[in-house]
Amino acid sequence: MNRRNGLVASLVWVLLAVLGAGACSGGDPTATGGGPAPATSGPAGRTTTTARADAPAGYRFPVAGCRASYGRGHHDYPATDIFADRGCAFVAPVAGRVDEVTRTDTWSPASNRGADRGGRSVSLVGVDGVRYYGSHLEAVAPGVVPGLRVRAGQPLGRIGNSGSARVTAPHLHFGISWPTRPGIWWVRRGMVPPAGYLDAWRAGDDLSPARAVRAARAEAGREVPACQTYC
Repeated sequence: MNRRNGLVASLVWVLLAVLGAGACSGGDPTATGGGPAPATSGPAGRTTTTARADAPAGYRFPVAGCRASYGRGHHDYPATDIFADRGCAFVAPVAGRVDEVTRTDTWSPASNRGADRGGRSVSLVGVDGVRYYGSHLEAVAPGVVPGLRVRAGQPLGRIGNSGSARVTAPHLHFGISWPTRPGIWWVRRGMVPPAGYLDAWRAGDDLSPARAVRAARAEAGREVPACQTYC
C-alpha cells in the first residue's frame, strides 16, 4: 500500500472510530433483557432476529471504508479470508456484545499452535445469538474489551497479517459459529461458511446465519466438538 493509500486508510479508520463512538452514546441500544432474542422466520424462509421488538438486527459487511475481496471457501474448515489493505477497518457485522479479545500475537512458525494462529483477534456474540470472529488484525480498536456492547458497523480493529498470516497479504479471517465458553478457539474460528452471508450483507440484504448456525450445532452433537485441524 503506497503512502497516499495509507493516509486514506488512516483517515477512514479515525472517521469510523468517531462515528462508532457517537453511535454508542446515550444508553444501551443492544440490551435484550437477558440474552439474544429468539429467531423468527422471515421472507423466503430467511431467519431474522431482533434485539427488541422495534429494533431489527441489521447486518453490515465486516470491512468498512476499503475495497475488499474474498473467496467462496477456506482451507481445512469453514471460514472466509477477506483481503483488504493494511489498516482497513474490521467492524461489527451486527449489534451485540464483545466475546473474546486477543491483543498479543504469540504465533510462532516453529510450533504453529492452533490456538495462536489467529494472532490479534476479536469475537462478538450478536443479538442474533451467533458468534462472529475476526483475526489476523494489525491492532484491536481502543476500548474494545470483553463485555462491551457495540452497534453494527462499530470499528473493532484494523486489518493486518498477524498470527499465521505473517507470510501472506493482509486480510481478515472471518468466522461464524455458535457461542462457547472462553478458549474454545477451534469452534470460534469458524463452523459455518460465511461467503453467502457476506454476499448478502454487501448487497444490503439483512440475511441472518442464525438458522445455519443452529443446524451446525445440532450436527456437531455438542457445544464443544473435538478439534480436527491444527490442534
